[in-house]
Amino acid sequence: MKNRVIDRRQLLEVGGLSGLGLTLPSLLQAEQLSGAGSSEKSCIFILQYGGPPHQDMFDMKPEAPANIRGAFRPIDTNVSGIQVCEKLPGLSQRADRFCLIRSMQTTNGGHNGGMHICMTGHRLPNERTPYFGSVMSDQRPTRQNIPSYVWVQNLAGDVKPWYHRGGFLGLAHAPLRVGKDLDNPSNPKFRFRAFDPPADCADGRMGRRRDLLARLDTTHGHEDTKRGPGAFTALQHRAIELVQGSAAKRAFDLGHESQAKRQQYGMHPLGQNLLMARRLIEAGVRLVTVVAFTGVPPGQRFKNVQTWDMHGVLYKPSDSIFGNSAYGLSWALPNLDQGVSALLDDLHERGRLNSTLVVMAGEFGRTKVNGRGRDHWPHCYSALVAGCGIRGGTLYGASDSKAQYVKDNPVMPENFGATLFHALGVSPESRFGPDGFSDRVSDGQAVMRLFG
Repeated sequence: MKNRVIDRRQLLEVGGLSGLGLTLPSLLQAEQLSGAGSSEKSCIFILQYGGPPHQDMFDMKPEAPANIRGAFRPIDTNVSGIQVCEKLPGLSQRADRFCLIRSMQTTNGGHNGGMHICMTGHRLPNERTPYFGSVMSDQRPTRQNIPSYVWVQNLAGDVKPWYHRGGFLGLAHAPLRVGKDLDNPSNPKFRFRAFDPPADCADGRMGRRRDLLARLDTTHGHEDTKRGPGAFTALQHRAIELVQGSAAKRAFDLGHESQAKRQQYGMHPLGQNLLMARRLIEAGVRLVTVVAFTGVPPGQRFKNVQTWDMHGVLYKPSDSIFGNSAYGLSWALPNLDQGVSALLDDLHERGRLNSTLVVMAGEFGRTKVNGRGRDHWPHCYSALVAGCGIRGGTLYGASDSKAQYVKDNPVMPENFGATLFHALGVSPESRFGPDGFSDRVSDGQAVMRLFG
């Protein structure tokens, strides 16, 4: 099986009658049997794929030489003592809602290895190490008839497709993936199709399949030995509801939002993907990863979704990372500012910021400016965190005068992961694994000074 159980063909295997092995009822069963004592907390992880330059966003060094400080100036925020880039005026007025971690540190400066570390919270992950969303799906599955883990917008080809899977937790805890390249909610032609039955399977045929399954269950006395008689039948009904019902589909449909709300987020991929993420967590999804692809300026040709790979050489002759190309900060930062500001406002106004963790980070930071722009740098970078008890209006950690190395309070991947799980109500010491007990959710320690 190539993808998670929820794709068009696999959705129709609602009775377990195929040879594919894992079916949608099996997925729903796995989510029900996992994570007793489900939490209502959720996470939107905004992934700045490519490695954003921390010196040009949240850790500016205005007194440093030009090749370190870059082309932009810092501006004050609504919290005394905290400054951010002038290209982030919206976030500057919402600094009281988030914490900036300026002492993130990792061990791999490659996109593939760095991404795997970033999204697992392990410095030495293996191919089967599950991502944060898969762990949440296992430990805190949704109570609603919707997948627990959704990944919005694809990664490009220089990252292995580990994010398609659930690691050692299996495909039942892999993400439902939405949006690829330019086929995302900012495209007027986009439509969510994952729950669509094939064209040759009308509602009447689905009904006949449901009736056949009911007769088979009666004839063969099918029961779930772990959850009791009738439990598997209930899971079959949930599976059919995903195909035939409207509730889950509605969560993915931005047509139910006003045009004013969509404009508030921005009609670029990141803005619309963040709006979808807000709808998904309201519908019960536990963790939504949103790749921070900010789109392509008018007149430019799409190359890939790797907005934050700020080498500055992909759009010649306008190859400055400070310019207006799809890989330029003058394009990317305003779109990021608009979308993330709207998300923070929306969650706050809807009373969901206390129960929704917002995380924004990339797989590493950036070097000083050179002929290529800023190159990969794993030794120091920044992250933004908000919600779920995070103290807004705060800074944690610091870099040195050149933003090259952590000066104090380093946050390694394990501690970052432990902090994420703690915020979401999952103890980092919780036992799980292929056998259910041999691994810990996280080997790190939560940074408790971020809370309060």
